[in-house]
Amino acid sequence: MWRALPPDPAQVRLLQKAREKFDLTPLVIHDSYLINLASINPDLHAQSVRAFRGELERAIAIGADYLVMHPGNCKGYTCEQGLVAIARGLIEASRGLKAGHLQILLENTAGAGNAIGTKFEELATIRELAGKYLSIPVNYCIDTCHCYASGLYDVSTEVGLKHMVAQATAILGIDNIKVIHANDSKGLLGTRLDRHQHIGQGYIGLEGFRRILNHPQLRGKAFILETPVDEDGDERKNLDTLKSLCRKSRTTIKKSS
Repeated sequence: MWRALPPDPAQVRLLQKAREKFDLTPLVIHDSYLINLASINPDLHAQSVRAFRGELERAIAIGADYLVMHPGNCKGYTCEQGLVAIARGLIEASRGLKAGHLQILLENTAGAGNAIGTKFEELATIRELAGKYLSIPVNYCIDTCHCYASGLYDVSTEVGLKHMVAQATAILGIDNIKVIHANDSKGLLGTRLDRHQHIGQGYIGLEGFRRILNHPQLRGKAFILETPVDEDGDERKNLDTLKSLCRKSRTTIKKSS
């Protein structure tokens, strides 16, 4: 839905208590999939800006650390036009806000249709265009399924993971990647199919995730599951699977809310 109510202050206080009790950090939320800041259609762009403004306001209200967003879709016009529209939308949506410690995280995409953000270079361009005009820092969230399905970053293999990390380091800056969405892929390499699968049951596989979780440049990141829930308890099964693959206790894995 486009319109969402502000969070109930009583519920926010309960959330804060739960975070303190269970050491729930970082708090990562995701924007609405309806939002398309890449659109240059005046009505859709304006509606997307208003909706993203609401996402920012709610994120600040609940004390979120990161707000993850999909860059958007540029169907009917060029990628360059879409990149400029996204940067403009971020600037418009955040104008005048005091964000505290909140950061916006740009998520890479699988590349279906005319989605922007499949290439790391596109994410870096958005950050470069918008960053100097924003009071809210812009960094990155990397999705393993999207990396694989795009065909650009085959994280299922040792060589492919090494390539992905090297590209992320050179283009994004590895320290600017704050969150990793840990999702196996239902689609084959290069199909651009954005369909998440249970850990170890897709084409990235258990060994692929073992390498990802224990990579020296990634294992200190916050990993969040976005895997399917086909049956009760699937969230716990996927979480336990990832934990079983970790050699280092400092890797942080959390369930998506």
